[in-house]
Amino acid sequence: MIRKYMFTFFAAIVVMMAQQSCSSLKKAPVNALKKQVMEQADWAMQQQPVTVTAETSLRSAGGKHDFYSEGDYWWPDPKDSNAPYIQKDGMTNPDNFVAHRLAMIRFSKIIGALASAYKITGDEKYVKQAMDHLEAWFINPATLMNANLQYAQAIKGRFTGRGIGIIDTIQLMEVAQGIIVMERVLDPKILSGSRKWFTEYLGWLMSHPYGKAEMNAQNNHGTCFTMQVASFAKLTGDEKLLNFCRERYKTVLLPDQMAVDGSFPRELSRTKPYGYSIFNLDAMTTLCQILSTKTDNLWEYKTADGKSIEKGIGYLYPFLADKSKWTLKPDVMYWENWPVAQPALIFGAQAFHKTEWLNTWLKLEHDPKVEEVIRNLPVRNPLIWLN
Repeated sequence: MIRKYMFTFFAAIVVMMAQQSCSSLKKAPVNALKKQVMEQADWAMQQQPVTVTAETSLRSAGGKHDFYSEGDYWWPDPKDSNAPYIQKDGMTNPDNFVAHRLAMIRFSKIIGALASAYKITGDEKYVKQAMDHLEAWFINPATLMNANLQYAQAIKGRFTGRGIGIIDTIQLMEVAQGIIVMERVLDPKILSGSRKWFTEYLGWLMSHPYGKAEMNAQNNHGTCFTMQVASFAKLTGDEKLLNFCRERYKTVLLPDQMAVDGSFPRELSRTKPYGYSIFNLDAMTTLCQILSTKTDNLWEYKTADGKSIEKGIGYLYPFLADKSKWTLKPDVMYWENWPVAQPALIFGAQAFHKTEWLNTWLKLEHDPKVEEVIRNLPVRNPLIWLN
């Protein structure tokens, strides 16, 4: 009898400790980010909308309302200034047109900050400010962006746009998630208008040849395509597309991109293997965060040969905790700027109750300033993604 009671007592202690650990994992992000969130929200409260109509490029084949960007790694031919651009993989051309990308990043920052502040405080003033920006981007005929990316990552003398450019709209994921966080107090017209825009964009993504090409990309571009579709389908309530993304993660992305040790060989073969590996891992963990349900938990999913998202985080974690352990060549650019507070760490910490992953995330930079880092960080406002 005594032995039975002792077992029950110790079992209760274990359960209590586990509950305390889970509680700590949930509270830590809010405690760590609250000051930063409120400062960013104060900034966002002062900002006026700036959409793609604010600046245009004579090199764009589209119109005033069309998003336009140029391929990062493409440069003028030194032998002939009038010739088509040539590629320098991993080397960003600073003279390319990036105004629309920067405007979209700014939009994402604003909505992410306002939604985070609203989630912390419940103050509807943040939602009212967000509505001005949502209306400008998605509803107002004078300033809205057309719901396609037909002219993204163009290359002078070669392409007016490419499917590879679809990765630029990962910046809209935190806009979509911010709308979800604020939807109960958004003006119904703003909510329905925003959902209509994302529904139209999803239709373009799934039907246009650029979208189909990007969906079938075998590296981070394929991951980011699915991540975007999942994010936007969650906002629009498209269960068919959400299920499509779950199946694609399980049958294509995880088995085809991950090696049995948890690495991503296609990313490791690039000129920026460290940054690209981090980027792809962040995208896959974000997919798990968006898509997992009680009945279909992608965090727990494993392939027949043992590949899993936990193994992916486990492979990269030592190099995030201590970059000096990286055994491959350093990235040709931005090597010194990674890692930052990667979403893979905080999402993984909560999913697998890993306090060491959380502690590493807490120590890293939560407000990066380098443009290349910002645009390759799909989640910059983790509070709006966490339960």
